[in-house]
Amino acid sequence: MKKIYQIKALVLALMVAMLGTACKTEKVLPQKEALKDISGSWQVIKATRNGTELTSIIDFSAFKINFKDGGYTLENKMPFLVEQDGAFALDDPEYPYKITFTASGKTPVSTAFTYPIVNGKRQLSLTFSPGCTNNSYVYVLQKTN
Repeated sequence: MKKIYQIKALVLALMVAMLGTACKTEKVLPQKEALKDISGSWQVIKATRNGTELTSIIDFSAFKINFKDGGYTLENKMPFLVEQDGAFALDDPEYPYKITFTASGKTPVSTAFTYPIVNGKRQLSLTFSPGCTNNSYVYVLQKTN
């Protein structure tokens, strides 16, 4: 009978030891997200106003936004958040949700900002209301270079 208790105690000790090693906590170090680099020339590939598709009725092919060294330039201007060249800033370089444009001598203007990869290509999506708050534009841009 004593032998049965010894075997049960041994089995119990082995189970506790196995459970103790199986539930070992592993420390996972957070991965650093790459900074979002929007430098380069971007062209509108899709535009909507109040949900209505504009790219089929307006030629956006000449309109470009060039980002370089914290500044931006506009080519062949279209309705946009700002009318002049200036500086830009992202609210967070790793996880940006907002981009702020500061045209030369003007008040800074911010807008919603997403930076998805679609079909293997990086895109920018900007949502804004230039002037009239009843009109909401969404420009989807793709890098041209």
